Amino acid sequence: MPGDEIKELIGRVALGDRKAFVALYNQTAPKLFAICLRILKDRTEAEEALQDVYISIWQRARSFQAATGSSTAWLAAIARNRSIDLMRARKPVADELDSAYDLADSEPDPESQTVTRDEGRRIDTCMEELEADRAVAVKRAYVEGLSYQELADQFDVPLNTMRTWLRRSLLKLRECMER
Repeated sequence: MPGDEIKELIGRVALGDRKAFVALYNQTAPKLFAICLRILKDRTEAEEALQDVYISIWQRARSFQAATGSSTAWLAAIARNRSIDLMRARKPVADELDSAYDLADSEPDPESQTVTRDEGRRIDTCMEELEADRAVAVKRAYVEGLSYQELADQFDVPLNTMRTWLRRSLLKLRECMER
């Protein structure tokens, strides 16, 4: 929407025109919501902030100086300032340093990482024991999530043949992993 139309709508809102307010909301809400969401990073808080923004626009429309400023910049500033105010008002996650020690680390510990890497190497080694096309089929089925039919089409084999390839390959992998 051109800036002149927004300026006109803000002027009508300043006079208490509810239809102009609805039109202004419909024209500008997506952009102002995006500003709120980008700052707050939470959809619910951004929706609340947007509601506060439009209350503020309704109350402060008379203070808008059409001759001196951009209407979209004025609206964006209200949205940005309200979002920043809400962000600053959030309660800190940890009030004390001691409570931060109780937070669990979501990363696996070094021992778990080592075990995972070792198992990955073992799987890679076992995959090398399979025929090349069987290994590719297993990876595409169980890593990439392709269906039996998609794999059968890619390898130009009947569907039941693909099922047999995968079943036998998994049995060989299990046997290798148990060694």
